[in-house]
Amino acid sequence: MRPLKALISLEEAMHIAMDLVRPIERKETVPILDALRRVSAEDVHSSIDVPLADRAGMDGYAVVARDTFPAGKFKPVTLRRIETLYADGVPRKRVASGRCTEVATGSTLPKGADAVVMVEDTERERDLVKVYSPVHPGENVSGRGEDIARKSLVVGEGEVLTPAKVGALAAIGMPRARVYARPRVSILTTGDEVVPPGKPIRAGQVYDINSHTMASVVRENGGDPVSLGRVSDRLESLRAALKKALANDLVIFSGGSSVGEKDIIVDVLRSMGELLFHGIAVKPGKPTVLGRVNGKAVLGMPGYPTSCLSNCYLILAPMLCRMARLPPPYERIVEVPLAKRVVSTIGRVEFHTVRIVDGQAVPAYKESGAITSMAHADGYIEIPANVDLIEKGDVVRVVLF
Repeated sequence: MRPLKALISLEEAMHIAMDLVRPIERKETVPILDALRRVSAEDVHSSIDVPLADRAGMDGYAVVARDTFPAGKFKPVTLRRIETLYADGVPRKRVASGRCTEVATGSTLPKGADAVVMVEDTERERDLVKVYSPVHPGENVSGRGEDIARKSLVVGEGEVLTPAKVGALAAIGMPRARVYARPRVSILTTGDEVVPPGKPIRAGQVYDINSHTMASVVRENGGDPVSLGRVSDRLESLRAALKKALANDLVIFSGGSSVGEKDIIVDVLRSMGELLFHGIAVKPGKPTVLGRVNGKAVLGMPGYPTSCLSNCYLILAPMLCRMARLPPPYERIVEVPLAKRVVSTIGRVEFHTVRIVDGQAVPAYKESGAITSMAHADGYIEIPANVDLIEKGDVVRVVLF
């Protein structure tokens, strides 16, 4: 047994971790259907006007606006319909004074017309159209280039492609997008007792939870997880696995970072690279390790599922967002009274999971080995290192998952 020595603060651990990673420089081209939440690697300017021509913004009649000025509810203006257009139609006739063209929403506006009267404000009998409400020039018309002007910037380099930005690329006819590559993250699980889900299990074994929760956090924060499976608790096996894992941008281990005699990730990091820290003054998640090998970050997470996932949210997610060029994870916060007293330990920042029930924060934390501490929780509260007790009824700040 090798007890953890001096623990570093969570703040210091975060500073070291964030300083170790850099934004990915690789670029790739993807179909715009796959571009959501990717980061644009170039400025995109439009080669066309959107719309390509003036078009009707409503179903109704394209008119010369001044013809409708005398119109009123009890004294309509009568115009003669000369043509009917659908959204994909091309006008063949010019609209002169006293004439109108029936249009559908999105129809190209005929020459001569400068406004559209909504169909609700008209009454038609054969080709005679009575207009009961005046329109001004430009009313119910989308002008050429009003949405996107030719040569204008549609998406800037470094912008996250939201559904609306994907739509803007589609509007200018872009079938693909040039984006920054996602960080590729090697995921390794240690422990001879760990069994993949779907396999038979016996006493002394546990199903592999952590590789799945870690992979999910990687995906959720802009990365591509690469599962390399379980590694036995032997030094040479770990060294060989780490050499293979370093082909990717970031390496995550689960287990092997604590103080048992089989927890040898620290030895591997020291022998192959540099150990940056081992142990954080935080609960859960104290036995977390970070190293650098061949210039790449190697993050060793605790084996207990709650500790592992907690530090994935706290440390791994911000690292990934920086590498993926995404903004930091957005925190949704509610402030509610605590339903039950919570006792903490002085000297360590503690994170306690809670459920929101009837407007109160109900403690959900069981112990570090219980995945339901987080699976059945709505969020967590942070207890500072200098606080040892939060009383029932105190208002707490809950960060929602």
